[in-house]
Amino acid sequence: MVVKTTKLQNVIKLYVILLLVWGFYRILFKLPDYIEELVFKPLLWLGALYWFLQKEKAGSAGGFASVGWTAKNLFNSIYLGVGLGMVFAVVGLISNIFKYESIALADFGFTANSLLGGLSLSFITAISEETVFRGYFFSRAVKALKSEWSANILVSFGWVIIHLPVLFFVYDLSLSELPARALLSFVFSLGAGFVYGRTGNILAPVLLNVFWSWPIILFR
Repeated sequence: MVVKTTKLQNVIKLYVILLLVWGFYRILFKLPDYIEELVFKPLLWLGALYWFLQKEKAGSAGGFASVGWTAKNLFNSIYLGVGLGMVFAVVGLISNIFKYESIALADFGFTANSLLGGLSLSFITAISEETVFRGYFFSRAVKALKSEWSANILVSFGWVIIHLPVLFFVYDLSLSELPARALLSFVFSLGAGFVYGRTGNILAPVLLNVFWSWPIILFR
């Protein structure tokens, strides 16, 4: 019981650190996406996560396995991640078409470079976010709360809150647009938790995240 309590405390501590540091960064700075997502986010999110895994004394191999970096259920992870991910990709495209309804699709410049660049950026971002949220937060919350759905709902609220700064200060959403996007983010997080709960493999929510975020990056 003490171990579960300690792990839940570590979850809360890591979440608060990321919320404050990354939140203030989003408010105060705006650098190119490839610098933020390929350099700063992995350094902060995965670096802090590694430190907390060391605090759990899980060791490098055990630590990575405990956050979903495993070959277990690999093919099921691909099927679930791609299958449900395609649904979220359609939802993402539709939501962006509604947002930019006065602009023709050709105006977004869908070239081979933009598609490949957006996909690469999505993968790196997804690895950082899902390793922390599903691999660490969700898995520890499930053990502490002894309820997958309670943990999924709790983590999904945390997911929405930590993304509020980017919705406000990067995507420039208005107050009228914010509830709809927050709801979509919440539903996505529930889906990511669901596929991770079925597989225990971080690849499933990573693929789901890629399909969800790629249309958003292309249209932004």
